[in-house]
Amino acid sequence: MLTIGRLAAYAGVTVRAVHFYHQRGLLAEPARDASGYRRYDAAAVVELIRIRTLADAGVPLARVSELLDAGPAEFASAVSDIDRRLRAEIRAKQEHRRRIAQLAAGDNLALPPEAVEYVDHLRKLGFPDRMINLERDAWILVAAQLPKQMPALMALKRTQLDSPAVLAIYNDLLAAADWQPDDPRVPALADRLASFLDTTSADDPRDYDEEFDLDDELVDLLDSVFIDALPIARRLLEMLQERGWAGWTRLERIDTHNTDAADC
Repeated sequence: MLTIGRLAAYAGVTVRAVHFYHQRGLLAEPARDASGYRRYDAAAVVELIRIRTLADAGVPLARVSELLDAGPAEFASAVSDIDRRLRAEIRAKQEHRRRIAQLAAGDNLALPPEAVEYVDHLRKLGFPDRMINLERDAWILVAAQLPKQMPALMALKRTQLDSPAVLAIYNDLLAAADWQPDDPRVPALADRLASFLDTTSADDPRDYDEEFDLDDELVDLLDSVFIDALPIARRLLEMLQERGWAGWTRLERIDTHNTDAADC
């Protein structure tokens, strides 16, 4: 007969583990002898080894008792179920590792791979961190709402960045990042933006808002990112509206003549 310490040593576990298995009802707890000690026989060693083997294989403790008492067919079926669960957990952990590796690599928090590539492309083009962080935060908002549309959106943005005219607008906005609302250069910037929008809308009349299904709440959030980032943003939007363009994320052509007439 064995003491609990010798039982644990035979089975390759700790005494604490034996107590735990007793508490979970997996291993029968013998009565104490005249000296007040519990004594274990060979059957207890065998049972404890079986418990340890199942636990080490990843079998949930809640199912160990079931497997100890199962017949061959039931045992095989239960093991298959557990194997499927373990494979699913492994895939999930591998995905976690992939995402952790992305986080360690840079601006990858909450962004899908195609958006990460786009942000990296901005960096390669020489844009400053301030602008890259602004774009990153905006795309985090979009990705949370439109994950399936992100590949198409990022492909569109990459195509747009191939245009010298688009890059010029980006550079204009970067140059104006610290201007104050009363800066005398704002009207000229509004003129250049309006001219750019007039040209691009004529060259490409597609409705991207309808195509990518941006809802009003998301549009408001994205507009707020722009408005909070640039001191001139509100004044610039007002001037764009005077030049026939309303909004920012959802740019819309408006009839300024009818607006002027209504104001009269």
